[in-house]
Amino acid sequence: MIRHLGGWLLLAMLVGCAGSSTTEVRDGYIADHAHLSHAYNQRIRYLILHYTDSEESRAMRTLLGPDVSSHYLVPRYPATTDALPSVWQLVDEKDRAWHAGISAWEDRTQLNDTSVGVEIVNRGPQDIPKSTSKHRPSGPSGPSHGVTAVRQWEPYPEAQIEAVIALAKDIIHRYHMPPTAILGHSDIAPSRKIDPGPRFPWKRLHDAGIGAWPKDADVVAYRRQFSRCSLTISQIQQALSAYGYAIDVSGELDNRTRDVLRAFQMHFRPANYAGQPDDDTAATLWALLARYRPQALIDNSLVKPTGCEGRRDS
Repeated sequence: MIRHLGGWLLLAMLVGCAGSSTTEVRDGYIADHAHLSHAYNQRIRYLILHYTDSEESRAMRTLLGPDVSSHYLVPRYPATTDALPSVWQLVDEKDRAWHAGISAWEDRTQLNDTSVGVEIVNRGPQDIPKSTSKHRPSGPSGPSHGVTAVRQWEPYPEAQIEAVIALAKDIIHRYHMPPTAILGHSDIAPSRKIDPGPRFPWKRLHDAGIGAWPKDADVVAYRRQFSRCSLTISQIQQALSAYGYAIDVSGELDNRTRDVLRAFQMHFRPANYAGQPDDDTAATLWALLARYRPQALIDNSLVKPTGCEGRRDS
């Protein structure tokens, strides 16, 4: 009887131990969390925003298939419960979703490993035929001259953006992300991707506390400076690299540089995203560096670009 009593007491002690706030019963052992190390960081560092380039049903089929996935999918018109929008979570955040592909930002590559991916239902650009002549072709076999395509980008509905804002704010808060960690797919893969496109309201998200945006006064000041100076392609490439884009400083306006400029312009200056350098793009870029990467402006070649030495800006 004493032996049985001792066994019950031992079992009770084990159960009590296993049920304590610092222990977890697992398959075949007990994990004790009483001693936690502080030498670690979060796996998740970035939030990547995409558009689906398709309608909701097709997007869902694609994201549930074998080749691509994202952590979240935001419908065009989210359903609501008690005034809260519903989004679909397709992959647990602790797991690696396949949304970024070949990608890079700052000193990291393959950002699937370190990001949360959010797909937003939106068809992206649509090329709408537009006749340039009063006489349209009589049928499909008629001549194609006189007809051009006008690219139109689908807007993002208000309810959808409100859902994106709520989701993004929660993710940013939980992973302590800085503004420069909130990115579009085109930012991390500028030669392959153009989403979420120039109609995505990045400024609206910034005003809600999400992502980076330059100060207007800084943009004005740098625009005034660069209108009097000459920037080299090397300096623009160096500034883009300092902000986070994956670009080599070659000194040539090559295809990669145009792709990166296009991605930057879609994000921060969507009025013109032709991928060509200009004073307004440069002013926006330098204003972002001043606000978020001030250490980059310690380099004299960026502080005083070619032609600016000795000038005093009023």
